[in-house]
Amino acid sequence: MTRVAVFGGSFNPVHYGHLLLADEILERLPVDRVLFVPAAAPPHKPNGQLAPAADRFEMVRLAIGDHPGFAVSDLELRRSGPSYTVDTLESLRTTGDELTLLLGSETFLDLLAWREPRRIAALARLAVVPRTGSAFDPAGAAAQKVLRGIGVPGGLVTVSDGPTPAAGVLVVHATSLPISASDLRRRFREGRSVAYRMPPAVVAHVRARGLYDTR
Repeated sequence: MTRVAVFGGSFNPVHYGHLLLADEILERLPVDRVLFVPAAAPPHKPNGQLAPAADRFEMVRLAIGDHPGFAVSDLELRRSGPSYTVDTLESLRTTGDELTLLLGSETFLDLLAWREPRRIAALARLAVVPRTGSAFDPAGAAAQKVLRGIGVPGGLVTVSDGPTPAAGVLVVHATSLPISASDLRRRFREGRSVAYRMPPAVVAHVRARGLYDTR
C-alpha cells in the first residue's frame, strides 16, 4: 500500500511555492508520494481566468520533472463536469492507497460548503497547511465548527519532529513562499519578469502557448 498525499488545485499556473510545499510535505508527513491533481473545472473558482485544463496539467508535468516523490494525475481532466474532491478521492481509493488530503487553512475553514465533507474526511486523512503569517487558530470557533461538521475525532493536532499523531486532523507548518498565481498571470499579461518564481520549462510553455496574454 502506497501512502499518497493528494495535492489538488487549479495550478493556474504552478509555481515554486507549490513545489516547495510538496517537497516539505514529503519530509514532514509519513507519505511516499505527493500526487498533484489539477482540477478541470473547480466548482469554487470562476473559469474566466483559467488556462485550458490540458495546459495546466502539462505545466505541472513539466514542473515536477524527475522528482522521485512527485506525480501528477489527469483524473479530474478525464471526468466531465465540476471537479468535486469527494469524487476524486473515491476514485483514488480504488487503488488501495492510503490517502492524505492537503488543504490550505482557508480551504479547511470553508470545507463544510464542499460536497459531502464528512465523506471527504472518511476517505482521506486531512492535513491543513496554514499560509505563513495567517491567523489560523486551530482552537478557534471557526475551526472547531468544521471539526464537528466532518465528525473527525482527535481534534486538530500539530505535526512536530516526533511521530505523526495517530488521530485527528493534522496541522503542518511548512514553508510558504510569497508567490501567487494571480500575480504571475498579471506579470505575464504585462510582460514583466517571472524569474525565480516558477520553473523555466513552465515559463517556456506559457509563452509558447500564449497563456494569460490578453494584450
